[in-house]
Amino acid sequence: MNLHALSVFRAVAHGGSVTRAAEALRISQPAVTAQIRNLENELGLSLIAPKGRGIGLTEAGEWVAAQADRLFSLETEVERLIADYKEGRTGKLRIAATYLPANFLLPGWIAAFKSDYPDVRVILHTANTRQAMERLMRYEADLAVIGGGAEPEPGIARRVLFEDPMWFVVPRGHRLADRESSLAEILREPFVMREEGSRTREMLLALCRTANLKPPAAAVEWDGMNEAVRAVKAGYGVIFASAAEVREDVQRGDVARVFVREVEAVNPIAVYTREQETLSKPAEALMNIIMRPREES
Repeated sequence: MNLHALSVFRAVAHGGSVTRAAEALRISQPAVTAQIRNLENELGLSLIAPKGRGIGLTEAGEWVAAQADRLFSLETEVERLIADYKEGRTGKLRIAATYLPANFLLPGWIAAFKSDYPDVRVILHTANTRQAMERLMRYEADLAVIGGGAEPEPGIARRVLFEDPMWFVVPRGHRLADRESSLAEILREPFVMREEGSRTREMLLALCRTANLKPPAAAVEWDGMNEAVRAVKAGYGVIFASAAEVREDVQRGDVARVFVREVEAVNPIAVYTREQETLSKPAEALMNIIMRPREES
């Protein structure tokens, strides 16, 4: 079907005359008449008929005009949706994140993002460092927010947001609770360890290698920090964790810190993206929120 001719016919139907349609479309009256005739010939239907000094629609013309309204209203809606998508107001935003940013940072960032982009679907995958990086590299995430200072893989760019101190944490009532300890002493305690691939686990083992000390015994191993913290709160083991992950538990007295004299480790929190690739509009908008000074976030 000739959609241009249909659009001209719609203008005639709305205006009630060829003259008004020609003025609205800024074309000549003969051009309007020619388009209507072409459309009638194409459809095999009579669409307009003389009516007084103007024209009226036949029964077929009224039906075709109603369908044209539906069609061109849909065209307008599609144009609006495309504009919204291009501007980042619709679509999907996929984020891969490790435990700390997923639980303590991204909720606030996502809330700020959703206030400006309510129709964008946000999907957050919580994973360990290796899994989050793999999601980004496999194009299963638009960006990744990872704690632990993981070195970016080839083709991946990193921007460090801040550095969070690392703490040794024990159950309340533990003999080392709120006390100073040497690294050698605390490493003799049973540890609640994160799974292989966790950056927190790798950081602890790196401390042991640097100090030439035997790694701690992994009495229990968990796939997530939340589970590891719960195990210590229940009364067993030591965990090595980023301060943001356990600060509230320490402040409530559910667990306690051990102050290890020779350890001043930090947990860099960074955002990772694919190099030389333009971010989608939603990802760019979230990045702007993430990169604000922390007191504004």
